[in-house]
Amino acid sequence: MKRQGFTILEILVVLAVLAILIGIAVPRIKGMQEQANITKAKSELKTIQLAVESYRMNHGSYPEKSGDNCTKLTETLLIKESPQIVPGIMYDPFGATVTSEYFYMISVDTNYYVIGSLGTSGKKVEDALDVFLLMGTGGCFVQEALDLIAAGMIVVTNGSGTLCE
Repeated sequence: MKRQGFTILEILVVLAVLAILIGIAVPRIKGMQEQANITKAKSELKTIQLAVESYRMNHGSYPEKSGDNCTKLTETLLIKESPQIVPGIMYDPFGATVTSEYFYMISVDTNYYVIGSLGTSGKKVEDALDVFLLMGTGGCFVQEALDLIAAGMIVVTNGSGTLCE
């Protein structure tokens, strides 16, 4: 007697092997996507930082904080600058929505700034703004800010970025 088709056992074995392969592949792909977002955020933050420094060279001061994020900063100031360094509004790949912006904070004495992404920290923008508002003289950070960076927040600054004494 000739057999046609597969037995249930053969089909179950194939499905089990496929499930194992998918279980191995999906986390690796997610990890690669997260690493790509980290690289993108670092690159865009450096671009915004370059534009902020260029703004200072042309105007004698850093841009004022405009709202709670970088969107108004890039949209109203940096895009219109010559030379144009920022090609358009840049969004944080780790934001709560696809239109979540990078944050920008400037010290009270307006000599130091922090531009950042939420990164893999899992924190909210409000948490970052509250902590980085406490930026000290010389652009140093309070311990809470260093804890956010250690948790995965990505920042660039013109300050020391070290712990305030």
